[in-house]
Amino acid sequence: MSSVEKIAARRAELDGLAEALAKQLAEVDAEREELAVAERVLRRLYEQEAEEGAGRNASAPQRVEVAGRSVLKVPHRREVPDTSALPGDYQRMLEIVKAAGGLVMVKEVGAELGIDATVPGRLEPLRGKLSKLADRGWLHKLPNGTYCTRP
Repeated sequence: MSSVEKIAARRAELDGLAEALAKQLAEVDAEREELAVAERVLRRLYEQEAEEGAGRNASAPQRVEVAGRSVLKVPHRREVPDTSALPGDYQRMLEIVKAAGGLVMVKEVGAELGIDATVPGRLEPLRGKLSKLADRGWLHKLPNGTYCTRP
């Protein structure tokens, strides 16, 4: 291989590397932007909680602004004395799981709520809400995807 060919081969190798790095840099920049947005949302939530502070009723469901929309906050179990601080649909889900008296699947909760489980994806929002209740300490989620109440 001549020197000119070696130089051309090395240039092609470096061009490929530059292209891969440019793509990776674009991905990093996109993720950094997402983190900046998440940081602003969290900061806004903390500010709202601080403003509401001592004057709020801890047993009533709270609304917060997220991305310009008002949504109900699902508090951690340790933050509130009882389920009355949860939004109504979350309270209903907890009642269904309690009434089952054991392990329940998402589709069983969905059936109680009148959700048609035969339509693909119809249970996914419910699965997300049950997972949120588990993450916040209201329910226990087992590895097999079933839920039960916490003592």
